[in-house]
Amino acid sequence: MRVLSRLLLLGLSCLATPVFAAEVAAPRITVIYDAFGDDPAMEKDWGFAALVEAGGKRILFDTGNDAAIFTRNVKSKNIDLSKLDAVVMSHRHADHMAGLAEVLKVNPQVPVYAPQEGFGIYGSSLPSSFYRKDAALPARMRYYDGEPAERLQFGRAWPTGNFKPLAETTEIAPGVWTIAAVSDAPGTRELRELSLAIRTDQGLVLVVGCSHPGIAHIVDAAAKIDPQIHLVIGGFHFVNADDTAIAGLVDALKAHDIQYIAPGHCTGEPTFAALLKAFGDRYLYAGVGAVLDFGKEGVASRPRGVDLGDADRVQYRLLAQDGEPAHRHVAHAH
Repeated sequence: MRVLSRLLLLGLSCLATPVFAAEVAAPRITVIYDAFGDDPAMEKDWGFAALVEAGGKRILFDTGNDAAIFTRNVKSKNIDLSKLDAVVMSHRHADHMAGLAEVLKVNPQVPVYAPQEGFGIYGSSLPSSFYRKDAALPARMRYYDGEPAERLQFGRAWPTGNFKPLAETTEIAPGVWTIAAVSDAPGTRELRELSLAIRTDQGLVLVVGCSHPGIAHIVDAAAKIDPQIHLVIGGFHFVNADDTAIAGLVDALKAHDIQYIAPGHCTGEPTFAALLKAFGDRYLYAGVGAVLDFGKEGVASRPRGVDLGDADRVQYRLLAQDGEPAHRHVAHAH
């Protein structure tokens, strides 16, 4: 039995601040790339990508692990990459960036927001004062003959891309932010990562890639923009976490009174189960191919917004109590 025939969330139909253009339909998030899902038209693979449509603009968040799979999944959802208005690359790991070359083939001038890192693959610059100098050396032994430019520009892996590296949280359009954070975890220390936050009438919709800086830290940063978090979707990076760490994550997320949660990618199967049990029918399925629609017809009359029938609601809560993964809980709206 399909637990939910259409995924409906309350209240993103009216934006507190117009995002790009006010005349277009309510926001929608389509998961393009992930390693789990129940849409037979979509291919599963490790990685993440999602299309965020808000206020008439289309923002691609990450581009998956394999360019060919990314392209096929994009076609399966009838997504026209030439009509993207922006791309946000969360971080420099390969399972999030392989499809970018395909995007740039058809949309070479699309703005690409990415983390700014010294010598980073998305391009960067540094003041020439970053290295020590020795004026006693002959010019032929000195960098730039001893006369470097005040600021040095460094290359990027996609030389034709319209990259906009960001080092700080930035409002890239009215009501749309890229949240910049830096990992302090062993193995990814100093890795910079961008998340995407969109202001809505019900609070922020927060899209995360891998959450290497810590999902709780990213949510804290988003809460400084708006303490009301309507939805968090993406990878939480608890794929190998033990039960104690997972319990701490659940407590940290619940402390923010997040209305809905839609974990995917590197969140991890035991973490899926723990979050499903903790959030119940506020846990939204977000496997590859899932479409999360906001502000659809009839939703305004439901104060919490998820349009479950009575029978489905009972089944959903029973599964949540058992802690089973939510692989059947939400059918696709499209």
